[in-house]
Amino acid sequence: MKGIAASLPALLSILLIAGCASTENQRRGEGLAVNTMTCGQADIGLDYHEDRSGLTITFGSDKMVLKQKESASGARFVDPDNDDTQFWNKGDTATLTIDGQALPLCLVPGAVEKPFIARGNEPFWRAVLEPGQLVVEQMGKEPLALRYEVVESGATGRTFEADGDGVRVSLKTASQLCRDSMTDMPYPQQVRLAINGEELHGCGGNPERLLRGTEWVVEDIGGRGIIDSSRVTLNFLAEQRVAGRASCNQFSGGWTLTGEELGFTRMASTRKACAPALMNQEDRFLSLLGEVRRFDIGRHGELLLVTEDGRQIRAFQSTD
Repeated sequence: MKGIAASLPALLSILLIAGCASTENQRRGEGLAVNTMTCGQADIGLDYHEDRSGLTITFGSDKMVLKQKESASGARFVDPDNDDTQFWNKGDTATLTIDGQALPLCLVPGAVEKPFIARGNEPFWRAVLEPGQLVVEQMGKEPLALRYEVVESGATGRTFEADGDGVRVSLKTASQLCRDSMTDMPYPQQVRLAINGEELHGCGGNPERLLRGTEWVVEDIGGRGIIDSSRVTLNFLAEQRVAGRASCNQFSGGWTLTGEELGFTRMASTRKACAPALMNQEDRFLSLLGEVRRFDIGRHGELLLVTEDGRQIRAFQSTD
């Protein structure tokens, strides 16, 4: 990993290859089987070496070997040629940093990032799952704060249960796309909350996980497609930064995500000149990107960036 190219496509390729860590059992040396984790939109395969000296990480047909280093907790692995490239596994989660660039928190299948926030409407409710505590809020009622236990754990979700003061609560998560019934904001988990047998439905998790961890390749700009053999990309990076290729030039800027909207700010690009058709396409893309107000995930996994008047930029995850 030494001498990583400064270009964004090279960086994203390395990010996707580099991967995450393993489960609690594997961290203790049990099993040492190939496993998977998801870091936002990045799916990572991994396998510990028998002597525990390293880990082979796979993404598609690419492989990478990292070496284990001492750590105060969990299992830490580092690129032998670049100390700024490492991941650190602690139980069901892992943090991954490549050349100082962080991917979303990596999770084993079915796990949730904490604090995990879920919400629903009609009637309004909100649940916050923190380490050791589940807080439930309902309109017109005092908040409940209860200790919980995990009663079901699988590749598609988790079930948490808590009881106290005559109240029994169950929170079930499923790793399936969910849209808020009032705002249409997409979320990575569907959630069912039961309070003394009364079941409520809603969405949970961080919508950023639906955007980050992959390079998005644009296939349509405002219903007019794109020029054959041209390339337009977006990469949602850490610290609310976005970058990619606009057709001819590289661009960068910021992105913001609230409970209802997605927007792009402070956009800038390089100044290389290309054929007029490419320059026109680039202008259309950057102009439309600046008008985006929300996003959605389509039925085939495509990213839809939508303006206030309904125009769209459509993109799919890169297969490079």
